[in-house]
Amino acid sequence: MLWVEGPLSYLEQLCIASFRDAGHPVRLYTYGEVTRIPEGIEVAPADEILPRTNFLKHERTGSPALHSDLFRYRLLAEHDNMIWADTDAYCMRPFETATGHFHGWESDTHVNGGVLGLPRDSETLRALLEFTSDEFAIPEWYGPDYAAELRAAADRGTPVHAGEMPWGVWGPHALTHFLTKTGEIRHSLPRHALYPFSFKQRRMMLKPGLDTADFIRPDTFSVHFYGRRMRKRLIEKETGGVPHPQSLIGRLLTRHGIDPEAAPIPRPKEPPPPERPEPLPRKTTAAGVNLTDLADKYGSDKGSSKHRYSELYNMLFHPYRGRAVKFLEMGLFIGGPEHGVSADRETTDLPSVRMWLEFFPKGRIFGLDVSDFSWFKDPRFTFLRCDMDRRENIATALGDEDGFDIIIDDASHASHHQQFAFLELFPRLKPGGLYIIEDLRCQPATYERPGITKTADLFQSYLQDRAFRHSDPAIAAEFNALRPDLSGVFVHQVHYLKGKKDQVAVIHKR
Repeated sequence: MLWVEGPLSYLEQLCIASFRDAGHPVRLYTYGEVTRIPEGIEVAPADEILPRTNFLKHERTGSPALHSDLFRYRLLAEHDNMIWADTDAYCMRPFETATGHFHGWESDTHVNGGVLGLPRDSETLRALLEFTSDEFAIPEWYGPDYAAELRAAADRGTPVHAGEMPWGVWGPHALTHFLTKTGEIRHSLPRHALYPFSFKQRRMMLKPGLDTADFIRPDTFSVHFYGRRMRKRLIEKETGGVPHPQSLIGRLLTRHGIDPEAAPIPRPKEPPPPERPEPLPRKTTAAGVNLTDLADKYGSDKGSSKHRYSELYNMLFHPYRGRAVKFLEMGLFIGGPEHGVSADRETTDLPSVRMWLEFFPKGRIFGLDVSDFSWFKDPRFTFLRCDMDRRENIATALGDEDGFDIIIDDASHASHHQQFAFLELFPRLKPGGLYIIEDLRCQPATYERPGITKTADLFQSYLQDRAFRHSDPAIAAEFNALRPDLSGVFVHQVHYLKGKKDQVAVIHKR
């Protein structure tokens, strides 16, 4: 196991002690000073496996996941009869393997490396070490379009670092790819063996009196606690940051004699406010507050801190302010599956919806998202849950709803999602209505389908030739059938600066 530095909380203490109490010798590698280590644990310098210099982190999250991925592969390559375990893996019974392989499915699509055993002569291990030896190596498991994009960047002299690639590029995604490619995937254990609670079900482990027989079976080796998310929930939702004594984790703490009061989970430090120039004062007129002020007030990325879409929208939507508009936004909060996060993530805020409710005091606001925001209650807000990867899902989610004045697509930004939505929803827009597609330049590798025409290119073809061109003739025909209903199409660049990439499209209906 690896803990970089700093005190262990009771959650890590519990996991480490569980392996010791199951009879395993446990070696904890550390880079700096680590305190509150349970008794009977061997401590070893992590620099022996992988030097701390050039510490690899994921750019978007700041997580040391890349370094941790590389560390475990190097560790397994240097030791026989050793199994890696994350410090949020709890040992239910001794780990045993006759093949040297010890890994399991976490979902229908991915093997997780949170618990990982690979024999030193494993073809998968050899491939993982070779791939991760180059921080700019191009992953082939995200499809030919993304690979071509990375090759083009490398040819321009601006190669993309692994820290800028999708979450899991060196972890579960690489592991699953190479296990499959070598055929060693046959050794992967079923989901209940190492990950009996899914990411979506993690909160069940804090439910008092839970009957764990529905999850943990006699042949379950380990339970994954999803540490970062579990720690966050314990701090925010559990009294004193401590689980209920009759919850699964509470009972396990008692079993191993772990005192949560003696090793509390540290509360995250409040980040310092970013240094920004003082915003210019904006006047509040009889027409109402400026939309950018509302975006900044509620923390929406549509405001002055990031995309600045609010500057355009304030002009476009001003005539609608006092009307009982019917408004739909797709994509309600950043951080969904397009960023490698489960669709069943815990959601806690709705910045843009709060903004729209205030900006349109008489409006009915509809929100559509793949994650669950049904907890947000307002008499003028309607939530629709939908996975946009299939067009029929969009039609089903909307049902008979039509007559929208404004529709904004700020969902996954995958090209086929944007195009499915437009074909399904533009006909539901009122004459004179506005349809807007955001983030035309940011197609997520996790969703983007190979060979599909980008939405920005699709609308540029219309602007140039008054006809839509698409790699799929059927899609092109459907878009071209809508041409008589188009009053105007406008494509704006990033921050509205000429020479920047296309960023937002505004379509006006006749």
